Amino acid sequence: MQSVTTAAAATGTLEQALQHAARLLDGRPELAAEQAAEILKTVPGHPAALRLLASARLAQGDAAGALGILEPLARSQPDWAPAHFDLGAALARARRVAEAIEALRRAAALKADLPQVWRLLGDLLHAQGDAAGADAAYADHVRHAARDPRLLAAATALVDNRIPEAEALLRQHLKEAPTDVAAIRMFAEVAARVGRNEDALKLLERCLELAPGFHAARENYALVLHRSNRPERALAEVERLLAVAPENPAYRNLKAVVLCRIGEYEQAIRIYAALLQQHPDNPKVWMSYGHALKTAGHTERAVEAYRRSLAAEPSFGEVWWSLANLKTFRFGADDLAAMRAQLARGDLGEDDRLHLEFAVGKALEDVGEYEASFRHYAQGNAIRRAQLHYSAEETSARVRHIRQRYTREFFAARAGAGCPAPDPIFIVGLPRAGSTLIEQILSSHSQVEGTMELPEVTSITRMLREQGGAEGEMPYHEALAALDGDALRALGERYLEHTRIQRKTAAPFFIDKMPNNFMHIGLIHLMLPNAKIIDARRHPLACCFSNFKQHFARGQSFSYSFEDLAHYYRDYVALMAHFDAVLPGRVHRVVYERMVEDTEGEVRRLLDYCGLPFEASCLRFFENARPVRTASSEQVRRPIYREGVDHWRHYAPWLAPLESALGAVLQRYPEVPEFEAM
Repeated sequence: MQSVTTAAAATGTLEQALQHAARLLDGRPELAAEQAAEILKTVPGHPAALRLLASARLAQGDAAGALGILEPLARSQPDWAPAHFDLGAALARARRVAEAIEALRRAAALKADLPQVWRLLGDLLHAQGDAAGADAAYADHVRHAARDPRLLAAATALVDNRIPEAEALLRQHLKEAPTDVAAIRMFAEVAARVGRNEDALKLLERCLELAPGFHAARENYALVLHRSNRPERALAEVERLLAVAPENPAYRNLKAVVLCRIGEYEQAIRIYAALLQQHPDNPKVWMSYGHALKTAGHTERAVEAYRRSLAAEPSFGEVWWSLANLKTFRFGADDLAAMRAQLARGDLGEDDRLHLEFAVGKALEDVGEYEASFRHYAQGNAIRRAQLHYSAEETSARVRHIRQRYTREFFAARAGAGCPAPDPIFIVGLPRAGSTLIEQILSSHSQVEGTMELPEVTSITRMLREQGGAEGEMPYHEALAALDGDALRALGERYLEHTRIQRKTAAPFFIDKMPNNFMHIGLIHLMLPNAKIIDARRHPLACCFSNFKQHFARGQSFSYSFEDLAHYYRDYVALMAHFDAVLPGRVHRVVYERMVEDTEGEVRRLLDYCGLPFEASCLRFFENARPVRTASSEQVRRPIYREGVDHWRHYAPWLAPLESALGAVLQRYPEVPEFEAM
């Protein structure tokens, strides 16, 4: 071991020798102890060197040796907070908990901004059963955690969206400090960012178990519950927050968001209106208010809310698109000039730009400038497609796997399984294929309630995917194939339980209009064998181009290029043809053009399939004032009109690539081409 004199000669100063010893603590505590001892030979009683020596001994498991140094050090340095903190840590290791708490309280009184003091104090109080004291200590830990350089580095990585780096930093930190609630919360955010919602929920539950008063973590918890399709639990957490801070605008806004998810629009509208009285210049709240008003059928008030948002932030592309997305709204010349002026800005953000491209495309479409309109739609799609990581081949692989696995024999072996309840009516297909019209027609029947595009089937597939593990090629389908009759029945009962919050009437049947559920017909049939399944189908060019000019808030990643759209439409037709073959008559198909040409005949056939008597109200669906939560909300509040069927033809000069990519499904429509057997 080199002497401290040699070390000082090599590094230049005593301070550098101390720093060298401190660096050794992490990986080589025995060398740190030797270095500290050498320093103390030259500078006897040096407080920092004594502290280093005690820390080294504690790191080597010698709590008694550490205490032999720290107890006299704390007495000789009554105002030095680090010495009292180290003493508290050593006393805790020696299981002298009461004395440890006293030492830590002394350290906190001397220097309140040391986050590790509060964390350890919270741990000890929690272990002692003092939940309130622990909660308060953890709250102080969170308050001062920003001073921790490791957490600061992780937070910076999160802000910069360097997720792997943030995850690595937090994982290492939590190995050393597993009860650091600030780090647990940040780690939960990492999990949520990469779509591991279940992991995020577990982390936040642990965080709140340790620190129930950690309100920021509870807000995160409510938000992740909301995103995980658990609105009842999310609402309960928001109410706990509001009980503490009833005027907090973020909590009130989150409550309104969750209320919209469960169809309580009028309550949400009242919350937004009250928020805007207090914060009249907040463009995002004006936009959310407009969304709620639109869905509840208050179109003029929605337009006014959107305009108020734009008055506060003229470049807010999402609001311009929200006006365009009303479908029945028409932009004026001043609106078009304002949007073009924003698009001409060099500093316009990408998200605002893509929304404005779609909005200008719609404005030009409405005045018949189809070529210019198409250019803007194409530009908006190009921006969005570049942001996504969608693979058409992955979708095709999923479809091939489903067609291979879900055979007649597969279903025959499971006949009689599942929950027998007939309540749900699933409407599936591609977006923009007429599903909202079908929903509006059916929900105008006295025995049927319309809800929304419910995410519960997707939630069940996510749960099955987790059960299937990482080893399988298609873990969701492998996990589903392994379930027995009781487990399939439980899935159906779970679906009904989790969607009950969406049902506001006593009607015996309700509609789930999530179009992408056509990928999950096997699951739906197995867990709810008596549910009805309706396939909404529309002319391939009309449907695909309608998707191309529609910017979706989320999902539908296939819709931003002609190649992806055609690929997806072909896969959809092939999959539905497969289920027609292996489950004959199970799915009822409604062809949009036939519904337009012979509305009453198609409505009668639809009601017959659902086992419902004919009611004339279904032909007057446009008088139904229920909330409609899709892009077609305004269109289905009007009678069916023939013009919409062929509107895509205005863009025919630019659709040749789409036409070519669609191939046989376009040539044979509405019939279906032969598909290669699986």
